[in-house]
Order: sequence, then structure tokens, then C-alpha cells
Amino acid sequence: MPTAVPMPRPWSESRPLPGYRALLAVDAKDFTGLPAILHAPVSRLIPELVDTALDQAGLTGLKDAKRFPASTGDGIVFGFDPEQLPFVVSPLLRVLDEVLSRHNSQQGGARIRLRASVHVGPLPDSGAPGDGNGKPRNDTHRLLDSRPVKAVLAAASEHTTHLAAIISDRVHEDVILGGYTGLHPDHCVEVPATVEGKSFAQRAWLYVPSPSGNLLAAGVMSSGEDSRNPESSRSGSTGPERPSVVYRDNSQQVEGIGVLGSVEGGISYQGPTAYRADNQHWGSGDNVSGTKHVGGTEERR
Repeated sequence: MPTAVPMPRPWSESRPLPGYRALLAVDAKDFTGLPAILHAPVSRLIPELVDTALDQAGLTGLKDAKRFPASTGDGIVFGFDPEQLPFVVSPLLRVLDEVLSRHNSQQGGARIRLRASVHVGPLPDSGAPGDGNGKPRNDTHRLLDSRPVKAVLAAASEHTTHLAAIISDRVHEDVILGGYTGLHPDHCVEVPATVEGKSFAQRAWLYVPSPSGNLLAAGVMSSGEDSRNPESSRSGSTGPERPSVVYRDNSQQVEGIGVLGSVEGGISYQGPTAYRADNQHWGSGDNVSGTKHVGGTEERR
């Protein structure tokens, strides 16, 4: 008989809080659509591409110090010291996009486009079985599977946009708004992150290092602009105003870019990418319903 694992009783007594661990997860777009013969090679390739990006971003130490790393078949997830979060947000995400771009430009190779999520929270990390399991890890995977990041990658050109990242609100507030990273807040787009069929809804932030197609038309800023000159992208200057999502009644009002369906969560799948009247239809990804709203006095929630 297996030895019974003692189960702590929540709220019965106070206990030390586990140390905070940052998390990075990546997942390949359309992995299951690849020919079966490519599944195993691509599963091996994704960690190699991430490690290459870590090296090129000057984060070799982080590459060698991953906590509870795991393969998800079409991606990977690992924990790391939260002190490294500013460097994962920037430059790692941008460098990973560049690594993917170089790989995808090679003739004959499988095209790899990734979603990435970045989060932080208390997780056990004592070297025992079960390390890294907890709500922050669950939320990291929910963010990775959320509608906004899937829709934005489906909307973008496969020749230009190789990575779409979703950053948790906690990381955005502490690292980006706190000014600890080289990525300016104006490069991020606020989105309500939900996952179809799951009771998950969180405020999060999209970052697309190389936007293209509908993303540029919607006003997502290219990372090629100098993030070290925030005055060029603040409202009231010559640069674009930060995009945001505004809700009114049952429709989604959009300033800049919207990547979800209605407030009720309606999602549909369309054929070729097109833009029709007041709805955005983004190919095989999520359908964005509602109207574009510019200006106005609606209260943001």
C-alpha cells in the first residue's frame, strides 16, 4: 500500500508562506496541426530556442538555474528567482522573438511561433516532489491559454510576428510600472484574460515585440520604437496613445486594440482574415465583436 501523504488543513493554523518564484511558460501555436513526424523534433527544439535566447539576452545564469522545469509537449515552463523578472520581461522576450525570426527564415525548417506568459507568486521549492505546483503556476498556464494572446497571434502575420507574450497584472505593476525593466508601459496593452470553458478571468497585459498586419492597424506599438524615450509615446505627445479596452453594456468598446468577444464571452471562428464594418474577424483565431470606440466619456472598469 502506498504511504499516505499528509494533507494540511487550510485555514486551521498559520504557516510560513512559500518563497516567491517567477514563472515563464511558452507554448507553440498550431502544434497539433504539424505532421506527426515533426512533433518530437519540435518538442525538443522549443527548449533549445528558449535557451539560445537566454544566452543571447545575457541570462546564461538563469538558464542554468531553472527551478522545477517541465515540458508540456508543445512548450515548456520553469520557475526562477523573481530578481530576474525585469530581465525576462526585457530583453529576453524581444530576443526570443528575434531567435524565432531567424529560425523561421531558414528554408525547410518547421515554422515555430510561440505564446509566452510571465507571472510570479508563492510556490513550494524545497527540492521535494510537487515543487512548483500551486495557484501561480495554474494561472501562468491559464494566461498562456487565454483568448487575448491566442487571438493576437492568430491575427498577426506569420512572417513578421513570431511571439506574443501575456504578462500578469502583478508582474506588470511591480516590474513594468515600477520602472525596473527596459520595457516601457506604453508597449503593453491591457486585456481581460479569460479561457474558454474555465472559470478564469484576470486583468493582464499583452506585449508583441514585432507587431504586424491587423495589430499595426489597431495601434499596437512596435518594439522598434525607442522605449527609453517614453515622452515619444505618451498621450498628448506626437506618439500614439496607449491602447485600452473599454466596456459598455453588452458590447466591447475598443480604443486601440481589442482581442476578446463580447462581455458575455462570445467567441467564433472564421475563415480568411478580414475586417468587416464594426467587427474584427481574425482568421482561425478568436472573433472580436463589438464596435470601435475612440474618445468618449465612458467610465473604464
